[in-house]
Formats: sequence, C-alpha cells, structure tokens
Amino acid sequence: MNSKLDYVLQIADNSVILAQRLGEWCGHGPVLEQDIALTNIALDVLGQARYLYQYAALIDDKGKTEDFYPFFRSEREFKNVLLVEQPNGDWAHTIVRQFYYDNFCQLFYTKLMQSNDPHLVAIASKAIKEVNYHLKFSSEWIIRMGDGTEESHNRVVSAVETLWEFTGELFEPSPYEKEMVLDGTGVDVTALRSDWLSRVNEVFSEAGLIVPQATWFQSGGKTGVHSEYLGIILAELQYIQKSMPGLQW
Repeated sequence: MNSKLDYVLQIADNSVILAQRLGEWCGHGPVLEQDIALTNIALDVLGQARYLYQYAALIDDKGKTEDFYPFFRSEREFKNVLLVEQPNGDWAHTIVRQFYYDNFCQLFYTKLMQSNDPHLVAIASKAIKEVNYHLKFSSEWIIRMGDGTEESHNRVVSAVETLWEFTGELFEPSPYEKEMVLDGTGVDVTALRSDWLSRVNEVFSEAGLIVPQATWFQSGGKTGVHSEYLGIILAELQYIQKSMPGLQW
C-alpha cells in the first residue's frame, strides 16, 4: 500500500466527482449568469483534479498518465467522500452541498500549503485562490435563499438537513490520511472541524437557518464504500475511454 498515492488520489477524486456533478448543470442553471458561474467552478475543480492526478502518476511510477485514474478505476477504487457524489437535486441542494464542501476545502488547502511536500504546496497554493471564490459564491447564495422567499427558505432548509449527514466524513481521517499527517505531508482534518462549524454558524445565522444537531454521519467513501450514485457518475464519465481505449482526438 502506498499511503501517499492513496492520499493524493483521495483529494483528486473529490475534485473530479464534484466537477462531474457540477457539469450536469451546464445549460440548466436558473439564469444564464449562474449557469456560467457554476460551469466555471466545475472547470476550476476539474483543473485541481488534473494537477493531483498528474502527481499521482508521478508517485505511482508505473507509466500511467493522469487519464488512467479517473477513467479506468472501479467504484471501489475511488476514495472521494460521499458528499460530493450526492445528486444535484434542486438549486438549493447543489448550493448547500457546494457550501459544505467549499468551507472544508478553504480550510484544507490553507493547511496543505504548510505540507513538507513541495508538489502539494504548489497545488494547494493555486487551488486556494479558486476555492476562496467558490466559498464566497456558495455562502452568498445560502444567505440569499435562506433570507429570501418562503419557497427559497424551505428549499434550503430541506437541503441543509438532507446533506448534513454527509459532512462528518470530511473530518474522519482514513488510515492513509493519519499516516500522511504523521510524516508532515498531510492535513489533520479532525482539527478543521471547529473552524468549519464556526463558519457554518456564521453564514447560517445571517441566512436565518439553524445548524442541524444530528451527530450520526454517513462514511465509507474514503475507503471505497460508496453510494449507488457513484456508479452512475462513472458510467457516464468513463464510457468513451472504456468503449474505445486509447482514443485520441
């Protein structure tokens, strides 16, 4: 087992699966401006995934390219958290999922810039500039919906409660994450929870929302145990490469 490879793939898988989910909104956003904004965010996180998969190929050192990891692994080999594979639902569900994850990413990449691994520092330093915007976008939409009409408020309340059970896994370290923390490469995700909750409370307070009090959370994604949704995502993501291996434009 290569813990560093697993660690890098876990971060990359989060990004590529979220990008695939966000890409589903292209052409379907509530208004043109938000359609384009969400598509740009999808491209940002896809770019982050590419840098991480390139680094994974370097660590793996088996002649693979960045394309191998998203296109030719099975569901059980993906290590993304369950949150990012959840369906888009309505606009409120997409934005709440985004806010929960953006909030985590902003804290995560800030800490990753202190890693002893220069490749990860470089990736994090570029990603943080994008993530800061993503968090601003999703936070403002949470407030806009929560403090908006009765309909928008009810929809965002539903999304907040539905997706809450997938947030705990963000702060539940896998064995390979623990190993990377010990050698100074990785981020101690358990230490991020307090700041994450503080920001959730701040944004929800302005939006007129209540932070769920549930303490039981879904988990398993980091070790390859996923919901049925990941298989559906991969069926679309991997179709061309698996049906015509080695295809070049």
